[in-house]
Amino acid sequence: MTTGQIHYVDIAPEHAGHRLDRALALRLTTLSRERIKSLISTGEVTRGGVAVRDPATKVKAGESYAIAVPAPRPAEAEAQDIPLRIVYEDDHLLVVDKPAGLVVHPAAGNLDGTLVNALLHHCRGRLSGIGGVARPGIVHRIDKDTSGLLVVAKTDPAHEHLSRQFAAHTVERVYTAVVGGIPVPPAGRIEGALARSVHDRKKMAIVSDGRGRHAVTHYRVVRPLGPDAAQVECRLETGRTHQVRVHMASIGHALLGDPTYGRAGRKSRVKSVLDRLEFRRQALHAGVLGFVHPITGEALHFESPLPEDLRQLIAALGSDG
Repeated sequence: MTTGQIHYVDIAPEHAGHRLDRALALRLTTLSRERIKSLISTGEVTRGGVAVRDPATKVKAGESYAIAVPAPRPAEAEAQDIPLRIVYEDDHLLVVDKPAGLVVHPAAGNLDGTLVNALLHHCRGRLSGIGGVARPGIVHRIDKDTSGLLVVAKTDPAHEHLSRQFAAHTVERVYTAVVGGIPVPPAGRIEGALARSVHDRKKMAIVSDGRGRHAVTHYRVVRPLGPDAAQVECRLETGRTHQVRVHMASIGHALLGDPTYGRAGRKSRVKSVLDRLEFRRQALHAGVLGFVHPITGEALHFESPLPEDLRQLIAALGSDG
């Protein structure tokens, strides 16, 4: 996108009464809700030629909005020579195996040393501009202390097509988690809309339908790790912020090492293993990523082996059981 784009959106009857940012995000899936909020606040969203600057404005069926997406400015983040594990790359995209501890994009408190800084160096600035100057190429994220696979777009057409796949829930994403306790039943479906907690804005919470974003996780116990922990496979039907962490905690099986949602690890045996290994992150790894190549149409499938710290944790819990 070397010149700006304008998108025109008509509000569907089923979205009447929604907040403006939510209604536009539901119709314009190539832009995140946060990106749309930013465009609203800077006057880039208009109705009848007049800027609408309040993301909480309630929309009406049949209203028409124009969303102007400015051409990307040179990225504000600094290119930094940070090692990356690239598992796939072509002219349109790349797939990265992110280590735990690496932040995906710059934000308050993490202005450099991020995946974006590394990508700007590796790609020499050739990344999609749809995500804005702070998030060039970023189609989706995984948490700082979650390891594993994510796809990055080099071009705007690739970004738009990948975003549509994520919005349609056709991207295959499978996580390995280590949780407290052994889930019963050993396989199931967790459904619960997610939104920011009203008590702590840094946390997500399950909320009533209509207030948050629909979220579904399918889990399966891979194997018990003694009497009070288990290795679990989580398949994402949707991909929301902190989804696996919140959903597993909601059924009483929080991820080991999770400082935000974890009540797991209080059992003396589990706690002793965590302390001995100095395991200080949520035990979560994005191990499988599958999608259709946005340009060639080829079905792509990638798998990432468990990182050493998770292998050690699983082995120690299993042997101590």
